[in-house]
Amino acid sequence: MKALRIALFATAALAVAGAAQAQDFQPKQKGTIMLNVRLTDVSSKADDAITTAAGAATGLNVDVKRDTVPTIGISYFLTDHVAIEAIAGTSKHTVKAVGPATNVQVHDTWVLPPVVALQYHFAPDAKVSPYVGAGINYMLFYNDKDKNGFKVKLDDGFGYALQAGVDIATAGKWSVNVDAKKIFFETDASINGGALKSKVKLDPWVISAGVGYKF
Repeated sequence: MKALRIALFATAALAVAGAAQAQDFQPKQKGTIMLNVRLTDVSSKADDAITTAAGAATGLNVDVKRDTVPTIGISYFLTDHVAIEAIAGTSKHTVKAVGPATNVQVHDTWVLPPVVALQYHFAPDAKVSPYVGAGINYMLFYNDKDKNGFKVKLDDGFGYALQAGVDIATAGKWSVNVDAKKIFFETDASINGGALKSKVKLDPWVISAGVGYKF
Protein backbone atom coordinates (compact mmCIF):
# COMPACT_ATOMS: atom_id res chain seq x y z
CA MET A 1 0.00 0.00 0.00
CA LYS A 2 2.87 2.36 0.78
CA ALA A 3 4.29 1.90 -2.72
CA LEU A 4 0.89 2.59 -4.27
CA ARG A 5 0.47 5.77 -2.19
CA ILE A 6 3.89 6.99 -3.34
CA ALA A 7 2.91 6.25 -6.94
CA LEU A 8 -0.38 8.12 -6.54
CA PHE A 9 1.31 11.19 -5.04
CA ALA A 10 3.98 11.11 -7.75
CA THR A 11 1.31 10.84 -10.46
CA ALA A 12 -0.63 13.74 -8.97
CA ALA A 13 2.50 15.90 -8.72
CA LEU A 14 3.44 15.19 -12.33
CA ALA A 15 -0.10 15.91 -13.43
CA VAL A 16 -0.16 19.28 -11.68
CA ALA A 17 3.14 20.19 -13.31
CA GLY A 18 1.85 19.08 -16.71
CA ALA A 19 -1.39 20.97 -16.28
CA ALA A 20 0.47 24.15 -15.45
CA GLN A 21 2.45 23.86 -18.69
CA ALA A 22 -0.48 22.89 -20.92
CA GLN A 23 -1.32 25.57 -23.48
CA ASP A 24 -4.71 24.19 -24.45
CA PHE A 25 -7.04 21.46 -23.35
CA GLN A 26 -10.52 20.18 -24.03
CA PRO A 27 -12.90 20.94 -21.16
CA LYS A 28 -15.60 18.58 -19.98
CA GLN A 29 -18.98 19.45 -21.43
CA LYS A 30 -22.39 18.02 -22.24
CA GLY A 31 -22.03 15.07 -24.63
CA THR A 32 -18.39 14.35 -23.74
CA ILE A 33 -17.42 10.69 -23.47
CA MET A 34 -14.41 10.17 -21.22
CA LEU A 35 -12.33 6.99 -20.94
CA ASN A 36 -10.12 6.54 -17.85
CA VAL A 37 -7.60 3.69 -17.67
CA ARG A 38 -6.37 3.27 -14.10
CA LEU A 39 -4.15 1.22 -11.82
CA THR A 40 -6.35 0.30 -8.86
CA ASP A 41 -5.70 -0.99 -5.34
CA VAL A 42 -8.64 -2.94 -3.85
CA SER A 43 -8.34 -3.26 -0.08
CA SER A 44 -10.87 -4.72 2.39
CA LYS A 45 -10.55 -4.41 6.17
CA ALA A 46 -12.94 -7.30 6.82
CA ASP A 47 -12.29 -8.95 10.19
CA ASP A 48 -15.71 -10.42 10.97
CA ALA A 49 -16.14 -13.32 13.36
CA ILE A 50 -16.48 -16.91 12.15
CA THR A 51 -19.10 -18.78 14.17
CA THR A 52 -20.64 -22.25 14.26
CA ALA A 53 -23.99 -22.90 12.57
CA ALA A 54 -25.63 -22.27 15.96
CA GLY A 55 -23.86 -18.94 16.33
CA ALA A 56 -21.25 -19.99 18.90
CA ALA A 57 -17.88 -18.23 18.81
CA THR A 58 -14.91 -20.09 17.31
CA GLY A 59 -12.23 -17.52 18.14
CA LEU A 60 -11.56 -17.11 14.41
CA ASN A 61 -12.04 -14.08 12.17
CA VAL A 62 -12.07 -13.49 8.43
CA ASP A 63 -9.09 -11.82 6.72
CA VAL A 64 -9.23 -10.77 3.04
CA LYS A 65 -6.03 -9.90 1.20
CA ARG A 66 -5.77 -6.86 -1.10
CA ASP A 67 -5.03 -6.86 -4.83
CA THR A 68 -3.80 -4.26 -7.34
CA VAL A 69 -5.23 -4.48 -10.87
CA PRO A 70 -5.95 -2.42 -14.01
CA THR A 71 -9.46 -0.99 -14.32
CA ILE A 72 -11.37 1.16 -16.78
CA GLY A 73 -14.06 3.79 -16.38
CA ILE A 74 -16.29 5.23 -19.11
CA SER A 75 -18.19 8.45 -18.39
CA TYR A 76 -20.91 10.19 -20.38
CA PHE A 77 -21.69 13.82 -19.56
CA LEU A 78 -25.44 14.42 -19.37
CA THR A 79 -24.74 18.12 -18.73
CA ASP A 80 -21.54 20.13 -18.29
CA HIS A 81 -21.53 19.21 -14.59
CA VAL A 82 -23.36 15.87 -14.36
CA ALA A 83 -21.99 12.59 -15.72
CA ILE A 84 -22.70 8.91 -15.37
CA GLU A 85 -19.72 6.54 -15.13
CA ALA A 86 -19.48 2.77 -15.48
CA ILE A 87 -16.39 1.29 -13.83
CA ALA A 88 -15.17 -2.25 -14.49
CA GLY A 89 -12.28 -4.41 -13.36
CA THR A 90 -11.64 -7.74 -11.69
CA SER A 91 -9.42 -8.63 -8.75
CA LYS A 92 -8.27 -11.80 -6.99
CA HIS A 93 -8.39 -12.17 -3.21
CA THR A 94 -7.22 -14.77 -0.72
CA VAL A 95 -9.54 -15.38 2.23
CA LYS A 96 -7.97 -16.54 5.50
CA ALA A 97 -9.21 -17.67 8.89
CA VAL A 98 -7.12 -16.05 11.60
CA GLY A 99 -7.05 -16.33 15.38
CA PRO A 100 -4.63 -16.33 18.34
CA ALA A 101 -2.97 -19.55 17.13
CA THR A 102 -4.41 -19.81 13.60
CA ASN A 103 -3.54 -18.23 10.28
CA VAL A 104 -4.74 -20.47 7.46
CA GLN A 105 -5.82 -19.85 3.86
CA VAL A 106 -9.31 -21.20 3.21
CA HIS A 107 -10.33 -19.78 -0.18
CA ASP A 108 -9.22 -17.91 -3.30
CA THR A 109 -11.76 -16.02 -5.36
CA TRP A 110 -11.96 -13.61 -8.25
CA VAL A 111 -14.37 -10.69 -7.83
CA LEU A 112 -16.11 -8.73 -10.58
CA PRO A 113 -17.55 -5.62 -8.90
CA PRO A 114 -18.90 -3.30 -11.63
CA VAL A 115 -19.96 0.12 -10.34
CA VAL A 116 -22.33 2.60 -11.99
CA ALA A 117 -22.10 6.07 -10.43
CA LEU A 118 -23.78 9.41 -10.96
CA GLN A 119 -21.16 12.16 -10.65
CA TYR A 120 -21.10 15.91 -10.11
CA HIS A 121 -18.08 17.75 -11.60
CA PHE A 122 -17.42 21.06 -9.84
CA ALA A 123 -15.28 22.83 -12.47
CA PRO A 124 -15.72 21.11 -15.84
CA ASP A 125 -14.02 23.92 -17.77
CA ALA A 126 -10.96 24.09 -15.46
CA LYS A 127 -7.66 22.25 -15.79
CA VAL A 128 -8.05 20.86 -12.29
CA SER A 129 -11.61 19.50 -12.08
CA PRO A 130 -12.69 17.63 -8.92
CA TYR A 131 -15.83 15.54 -8.70
CA VAL A 132 -17.91 13.44 -6.32
CA GLY A 133 -20.24 10.57 -7.08
CA ALA A 134 -22.55 7.91 -5.70
CA GLY A 135 -23.87 4.71 -7.21
CA ILE A 136 -24.52 1.00 -6.99
CA ASN A 137 -22.38 -2.06 -7.54
CA TYR A 138 -22.86 -5.79 -7.91
CA MET A 139 -20.34 -8.19 -6.37
CA LEU A 140 -19.93 -11.34 -8.45
CA PHE A 141 -17.58 -14.02 -7.09
CA TYR A 142 -16.23 -16.48 -9.66
CA ASN A 143 -13.44 -18.96 -10.43
CA ASP A 144 -13.33 -19.91 -6.74
CA LYS A 145 -10.72 -22.28 -5.33
CA ASP A 146 -11.04 -23.88 -1.90
CA LYS A 147 -7.87 -24.45 0.12
CA ASN A 148 -6.59 -26.64 2.96
CA GLY A 149 -9.64 -28.87 3.13
CA PHE A 150 -12.19 -26.06 3.52
CA LYS A 151 -15.26 -25.56 1.32
CA VAL A 152 -16.41 -21.93 1.13
CA LYS A 153 -19.44 -20.36 -0.56
CA LEU A 154 -19.80 -16.57 -0.86
CA ASP A 155 -23.11 -14.97 -1.82
CA ASP A 156 -23.20 -12.50 -4.73
CA GLY A 157 -25.26 -9.35 -4.32
CA PHE A 158 -25.77 -5.60 -4.61
CA GLY A 159 -24.01 -2.86 -2.67
CA TYR A 160 -23.52 0.87 -3.02
CA ALA A 161 -20.54 3.15 -3.54
CA LEU A 162 -19.36 6.68 -2.76
CA GLN A 163 -16.71 8.30 -4.93
CA ALA A 164 -14.41 11.34 -5.03
CA GLY A 165 -11.70 12.21 -7.51
CA VAL A 166 -10.04 14.77 -9.70
CA ASP A 167 -9.24 15.09 -13.40
CA ILE A 168 -6.16 17.15 -14.20
CA ALA A 169 -5.97 18.25 -17.83
CA THR A 170 -2.57 18.00 -19.50
CA ALA A 171 -2.97 18.91 -23.17
CA GLY A 172 -5.62 18.45 -25.83
CA LYS A 173 -7.99 15.62 -24.94
CA TRP A 174 -5.68 14.01 -22.37
CA SER A 175 -5.83 14.19 -18.60
CA VAL A 176 -4.58 12.46 -15.46
CA ASN A 177 -7.10 11.01 -13.03
CA VAL A 178 -6.89 10.21 -9.31
CA ASP A 179 -9.98 8.50 -7.89
CA ALA A 180 -11.14 6.99 -4.59
CA LYS A 181 -14.23 4.87 -4.03
CA LYS A 182 -15.66 3.33 -0.87
CA ILE A 183 -17.86 0.35 -1.65
CA PHE A 184 -20.30 -0.89 0.99
CA PHE A 185 -21.09 -4.59 0.59
CA GLU A 186 -21.86 -7.45 2.95
CA THR A 187 -21.82 -11.13 2.00
CA ASP A 188 -22.82 -14.33 3.77
CA ALA A 189 -20.01 -16.90 3.86
CA SER A 190 -20.88 -20.57 4.35
CA ILE A 191 -17.97 -22.85 5.31
CA ASN A 192 -17.97 -26.64 5.11
CA GLY A 193 -21.62 -26.91 4.15
CA GLY A 194 -22.77 -24.46 6.81
CA ALA A 195 -20.94 -26.00 9.76
CA LEU A 196 -19.23 -22.61 10.06
CA LYS A 197 -20.48 -19.24 8.86
CA SER A 198 -19.68 -15.54 8.80
CA LYS A 199 -21.46 -12.36 7.76
CA VAL A 200 -18.57 -10.53 6.11
CA LYS A 201 -18.56 -6.76 5.67
CA LEU A 202 -16.10 -6.43 2.81
CA ASP A 203 -16.56 -2.63 2.42
CA PRO A 204 -13.40 -2.22 0.30
CA TRP A 205 -11.53 0.97 -0.46
CA VAL A 206 -10.83 1.23 -4.20
CA ILE A 207 -7.99 3.71 -4.81
CA SER A 208 -6.91 4.47 -8.38
CA ALA A 209 -4.62 6.59 -10.53
CA GLY A 210 -4.46 6.69 -14.32
CA VAL A 211 -4.90 8.61 -17.54
CA GLY A 212 -8.04 9.81 -19.31
CA TYR A 213 -9.03 10.66 -22.86
CA LYS A 214 -12.07 12.65 -24.01
CA PHE A 215 -14.06 11.80 -27.13
